[in-house]
Amino acid sequence: NRINPKKLLDSKWTAVHPANKEKHFLVNELELDEVDRVVRCVIEAVISNRSQSIDWQELKDTDNWLQGWK
Repeated sequence: NRINPKKLLDSKWTAVHPANKEKHFLVNELELDEVDRVVRCVIEAVISNRSQSIDWQELKDTDNWLQGWK
């Protein structure tokens, strides 16, 4: 499961195991270093607007995350 870091901002994700009814998320903040490596990734739950930092590599784990809103 390949993810292009440059296209990560504003991408949509679905949690496979939702917590607190938070199932759909948007990547709303992304920080890249000088060689375009992701330094910081923040996702926001659509239903509650709660934000949290996440290691963007975790989004590749299809046991926990699906790309798009399902």
